[in-house]
Amino acid sequence: MTKVVAETEKLNSLLLDARTAIGRVIFGQESVIELAMVTLLAGGHALLIGVPGLAKTKLVTTLGTVFGLDAKRIQFTPDLMPADILGSEVLEQNEAGERSFRFIAGPVFCQLLMADEINRASPRTQSALLQAMQEHHVSVAGRHLDLPRPFHVLATQNPLEQEGTYPLPEAQLDRFLLQIDVGYPDLESERRMMLATTGAREEEPAAVFDADSLMAAQTLVRRVPVGEQVVEAILKLVRAGRPGDSPLDAVNRHVAWGPGPRAAQALMLCSRAKALIEGRYTPSIDDVAVLAHPVLKHRMALSFAAHADQVSLNQIIDQLIESVL
Repeated sequence: MTKVVAETEKLNSLLLDARTAIGRVIFGQESVIELAMVTLLAGGHALLIGVPGLAKTKLVTTLGTVFGLDAKRIQFTPDLMPADILGSEVLEQNEAGERSFRFIAGPVFCQLLMADEINRASPRTQSALLQAMQEHHVSVAGRHLDLPRPFHVLATQNPLEQEGTYPLPEAQLDRFLLQIDVGYPDLESERRMMLATTGAREEEPAAVFDADSLMAAQTLVRRVPVGEQVVEAILKLVRAGRPGDSPLDAVNRHVAWGPGPRAAQALMLCSRAKALIEGRYTPSIDDVAVLAHPVLKHRMALSFAAHADQVSLNQIIDQLIESVL
């Protein structure tokens, strides 16, 4: 137990340094930064929803630097093919005239991948990436190739322009650990950002972690003890979000389908990670309440009655938190 406490204190110090390093580059997005760090510590992937110009790309490149990860970016377009992501084999001929196939790895072979505007790619291409996210390997020409470790995907979607897009099916959305809504910065943060990014020199992030230390932190997250009250709160919250079994009339009337077991797993892992980021040794019910929206929002669908009554998922989740927690 003493060893775990010592490791936790060391990790707390590193996480504080990491958060400070990210905050020097990303202004006014404290909640987004925390949720992105929670995603990496929990070993998952995140879907960032926000209009253009809110530093989503900058956030991913900064996270790659601070956590010592090999980061790459793919701009998703309707003509993007699975081979453009996974890679492909090419036929080569040497000086002796002998021919052989050589595999050229695609951008998915990295440790932190930004999938920019993932909903603009065809379902076939989306599925190729989502399979890699779930299985951590790809299949090319009949061969299974493992992806680097750790492997994280931060995908973005623009909530405004939906023409010419292919929305992710709900079953595929469930592969994302969190949905992170990226909003506009407050006045003072936007002022700081404007001054800091239009001068002669911009602040550069510094590395705090490396890949091995991040994986060690992910292992430590899974060893964080969770109290029985928090476990019960997670189960009650997730199960109350399922129509038919829910004690809330609003859920039974306005939700078409609710969160599955992955939601409970996500809440458990993310609550542990959030506690460590904030310097605590165990998560609380307040952590579950804060994480309810990013964990549940993309794992629930509204019914026709909800659209007719102009009820939103945010309202449903708020009622769940208020009544269950």
